[in-house]
Amino acid sequence: MSSARNNDYLKIGDVARIVGISRTVIRMWEILGLARPHRTASKYRLYTPEDVRLLKRASFLRKVRGMNAPAIVQTLKREGLVQPPRDGHAGAIGARLRKLRLKKGASLATVAKAAAISVGFLSALERSQMTASVGTLRKLARYYKTNILDFHDTAEANKFLVRPAERKVLEAGPGVLMELLAWGNTVMEPHLFRVAPNAGSGESYTHVGEEFLYIIKGELQIFLHDEEYRLKTGDSFYFESAVPHRWTNTGKSETVILWVNTPPTF
Repeated sequence: MSSARNNDYLKIGDVARIVGISRTVIRMWEILGLARPHRTASKYRLYTPEDVRLLKRASFLRKVRGMNAPAIVQTLKREGLVQPPRDGHAGAIGARLRKLRLKKGASLATVAKAAAISVGFLSALERSQMTASVGTLRKLARYYKTNILDFHDTAEANKFLVRPAERKVLEAGPGVLMELLAWGNTVMEPHLFRVAPNAGSGESYTHVGEEFLYIIKGELQIFLHDEEYRLKTGDSFYFESAVPHRWTNTGKSETVILWVNTPPTF
């Protein structure tokens, strides 16, 4: 990123308005290497005009060409506009899914049937050309007898203190970011969810354990079976994970949720 004077920098809200995309999408694209903002001492993102131009190009490819995030990255790489993702997040989940399938000795067709998805979609997931919803990730985790936690890169030693920039991030379908807040030998699995407007879990899913949600910002519609609950900023919610559940951000702005599962089988 080229140097810029202090008054050339823009905050994420300004960039979202100029480019016409949500802050959540900008954060996702940052993980994929589509922006490399400066950070202030208090961790605020600051973007240069070069970042804005790149994000505008990415937005064009998304809206006009109908490309998803991995396809946008590949296109911009070919154009020489972006470098590989900073932490390897873009291809991490695809590579892990493929490794799990090969280790199990299963065909694409077998796994796709178990997860109720198409062979083509699973193949695209493994090649990091598509992203899967939380519901689909949960089905894949169940088939492989693991949990979504293992889709994060948690090989390094457990940390007592996790700084915001050190969080493990997983893109769980369009508009959903899961930031892992702790890992290692934990009996809880705490995430910070960032959910864009109209984004959500996809279909209903279940798993072992219990869940606690606290809505930090925004609103969330959640269904337990067919019973609807509407959560707003400051609300908390607790339920058993064995109850079929699905959720969506029905608001007009990003929803941020502290989401804790126990045991870590999400």
